[in-house]
Amino acid sequence: MTTVEILYRYAAPPSEQVALALASARDVYGIRRLSFDRSAHTLRVEYDATRLNAAAVTKLVREAGLEIAEEPPLIPPPAPQTTPAPAA
Repeated sequence: MTTVEILYRYAAPPSEQVALALASARDVYGIRRLSFDRSAHTLRVEYDATRLNAAAVTKLVREAGLEIAEEPPLIPPPAPQTTPAPAA
């Protein structure tokens, strides 16, 4: 088993109907965990990459009714490095 996580940022908070549809998505073979971060407006999905791929997971989330605004990277980009000015 190869566990992979994918992160989605949603535009509007999920309704109760969407939340129930996403809860039933856990019954899909290969979906391991769904976790919401309501303050960051994100949904993190952990899945088995030997059973599903990112496109299938995205389709599943969209079919549940969640409006995906973007798929931010799980690892933030490195901070820009500043180089000191040369001495005069």
